[in-house]
Amino acid sequence: MNVWLAKHFGKGWMALVYLFLYLPLIFMVVFSFNSTRQDARFTGFSLRWYEALTRDTKIVEGFWLSVQVASVTGVLSAVLGTFAAFVLVRYRRFPGRTVFSGMVNAPLVMPEVVIGLSLLLLMVGAQNLMGWPERGKLTIIMGHTLLGMAYGMVVVQSRLLEVNRSLEEAAMDLGARPHEVFFLVTLPNIAQGILAAFLLSFTLSFDDVVISEFLSGPGVSTLPQVIFSYARRGINPTIYAAATLLISTVTAAIISYSVWVARQTRRREREIAAAARAENAPR
Repeated sequence: MNVWLAKHFGKGWMALVYLFLYLPLIFMVVFSFNSTRQDARFTGFSLRWYEALTRDTKIVEGFWLSVQVASVTGVLSAVLGTFAAFVLVRYRRFPGRTVFSGMVNAPLVMPEVVIGLSLLLLMVGAQNLMGWPERGKLTIIMGHTLLGMAYGMVVVQSRLLEVNRSLEEAAMDLGARPHEVFFLVTLPNIAQGILAAFLLSFTLSFDDVVISEFLSGPGVSTLPQVIFSYARRGINPTIYAAATLLISTVTAAIISYSVWVARQTRRREREIAAAARAENAPR
């Protein structure tokens, strides 16, 4: 009995954890197809809430705004995070390195309420002083980039630490200049980390409510803001439909990314093995 318990306890515990995490999502997906507004009893299958979703202009406009903001934020966060990670990994000593590292990592441990409030004060002060920027899509992108860059830097930094420096040194010995080494050797080796940084920043931006609430202007609301405002007024199955579509999209993106990474890893392993066999082959 003790042997059986020791063998299956870990699996049972993990099953309970996954059930706790994903059971609410399963219920939400099921009730997005409910034929009535009741949230305690499934009365029948229907697509009426998905049809209502297409007619809800606030949700549709909020969705497209969130996609635009998250896309720009993901690109900026990946680029800035890559440069910050490269500086911290490749240049161990330079004046102000400690301050720079602390400033880049600060958004990781700072509450979003504090970030949003401080950015709001900055934007209001800049607008009063220069008349720019007005609160809206641009200010939301700025705030999300500040947060996403920190997460992107951590992801790219971990990948940079795994890159073999001898490859870069060999390229420089062959006459490549520093910028050529970066674009031809370093960048291809950290491409997966940059893509992961983009996806993480995109997800954080698309899902953010707190910073968006502080930095959005009149008539500018992202999808999470619209959903949050709807949830305050009570049960609305249209929200379930929107959330179900988001879950499906994110799941498909994660699966596609995982398959791509697995294929790239296997291809790299085959190339390394082929190179090793060619090097060890008798001449």
